[in-house]
Amino acid sequence: MNNMSSYKEAGVDLQKNTKLKEDIKKLVRSTFTKNVVGDVGLFGGLFDISELKNYDNPVLVASTDGVGTKLAVAKMMNKWDTVGIDLVNHCINDILVQGAKPLFFLDYIAGQKLEGEVTSDIVKGLSNACKEANIALIGGETAEMPGTYSEGEYDLAGTIVGIVDKKDIIDGSKIKKGDVLIGIPSSGLHTNGYSLARKVLLKDADAKTKQVLLVPHRSYLKEIYPLRNKIKGMAHITGGGFTENIPRIIPKGLGVEIKKSWKILPIFQLIQEKGNISDDEMFKTFNMGIGLVLVVSPEEESNILKKINGSVKIGEVVSGGGVNVR
Repeated sequence: MNNMSSYKEAGVDLQKNTKLKEDIKKLVRSTFTKNVVGDVGLFGGLFDISELKNYDNPVLVASTDGVGTKLAVAKMMNKWDTVGIDLVNHCINDILVQGAKPLFFLDYIAGQKLEGEVTSDIVKGLSNACKEANIALIGGETAEMPGTYSEGEYDLAGTIVGIVDKKDIIDGSKIKKGDVLIGIPSSGLHTNGYSLARKVLLKDADAKTKQVLLVPHRSYLKEIYPLRNKIKGMAHITGGGFTENIPRIIPKGLGVEIKKSWKILPIFQLIQEKGNISDDEMFKTFNMGIGLVLVVSPEEESNILKKINGSVKIGEVVSGGGVNVR
């Protein structure tokens, strides 16, 4: 009879994982801002929120998300240094649309076996994106779970917390008929639609196409945050594309007319052609080259277009409901 005598024999090497965690600590420390209290490795991350006294009525804004099946492309390419960037930037945008300034981030990495180089590359991406946005990576979790994940398979998720003054929350409530929709370009698929994109493309995709699929999710923080007081509403075009995300910020009784006035990125054209996919399905699934949609008054239109590189008017708010793309 073969008795199980150690955690290592069960598939988890604690000694190896201790070395990995020490490497990760160095990356995490590199993101620390002056607000971080204590060091890495505590049971919880500590963050000094005394700056809240500068707000009249501070509101914390939090969001949790993942990278989805884009991880399968990373596995196929054995390239893991961009998915951490994807995760942080996706979460930044999710709270930015409500006018929030990000404060700190936490991550979760799991797999059958945490290979040191792969895990370090993921954390490097997280760390680099946090430093770029001046937010602290104050904690996280690495979980090795043999029997739960397939060999070489990883899962990645994260939580972001930001702050906004209550009076400055952007919720779309001030949007009215005649307001203008401005699109801000995406860098590619970002982190959505990969189940369909993989089905259509990856069977015979060349290396260049695979590389395009791994282009990181763009953060809009630096361009948009300084202009937040000029914006009535923002929609981050993620899962559900235009059809599901834009209506989340449009008041009842109103809808939007969108004109395809921008250059749709070649990767979307390739997906549509290879998969014989309808326009409706494409706009329900992908960002189609527009990662963020702003709703502004007609008076602010020219000012916003001048200040945000690559931005373009893509439509306007109309009576009715829903999203009509033509």
